[in-house]
Amino acid sequence: MWHDEPPFNVKRVYRVMRDHGLLLSRRRQPQMPARRHDGQVAVRRSNQRWCADGFEFRCDDGSPLRVTFALDCCDREAISWAAITAGHSGDVARDVMLAALEHRFGGADHAPAEVEWLTDNGSAYIAGKTRAFAQQIGLKPVTTPIRSPQSNGMAESFVKTIKRDYVAFMPKPDVPAALQNLAIAFEHYNEQHPHSALKYRSLRDFRQHQELLTQG
Repeated sequence: MWHDEPPFNVKRVYRVMRDHGLLLSRRRQPQMPARRHDGQVAVRRSNQRWCADGFEFRCDDGSPLRVTFALDCCDREAISWAAITAGHSGDVARDVMLAALEHRFGGADHAPAEVEWLTDNGSAYIAGKTRAFAQQIGLKPVTTPIRSPQSNGMAESFVKTIKRDYVAFMPKPDVPAALQNLAIAFEHYNEQHPHSALKYRSLRDFRQHQELLTQG
């Protein structure tokens, strides 16, 4: 019987199959974007690096809302966002990219100068279709180290602020009401909320100050 025979030497079988070209080809792993992020998220100029992330919360009726957003890593503006009841997806990530491009550069279909797009390694961000679309519109995908979400500290700080100062207090009985009040929250954050990193100026005041420096 077969169980009375000596056991196969698995390593020997592997070597024989390898030497005779009998092994199955390994699936090639998709090439990941180069990571240039060194832990310092903030940059000195607007439209030099944008970072993206997401968060979720539940409405009073139990409906979930999952929000994807993009921030400018210089002036801290929440340039674009999208909220859906389904999970984070590549489609939503690409919608946020395009909305950010349109907000900052009007009707342009390509950034006038390359902008880094910093994210974690979530599947919505590292998908080949998402990376290709980013490059198509002038964004350079850059990822944080794996298992190191704190590397995108600016996005993490934004999530804490928006949840603590806005989502916790805004009326959200259902999805339509939550979306309406979330839009108000983002507008207030951009126009009136003081930012410690901007010497407690609002984004509006910071941009006006930057414009004055440029004109000077």
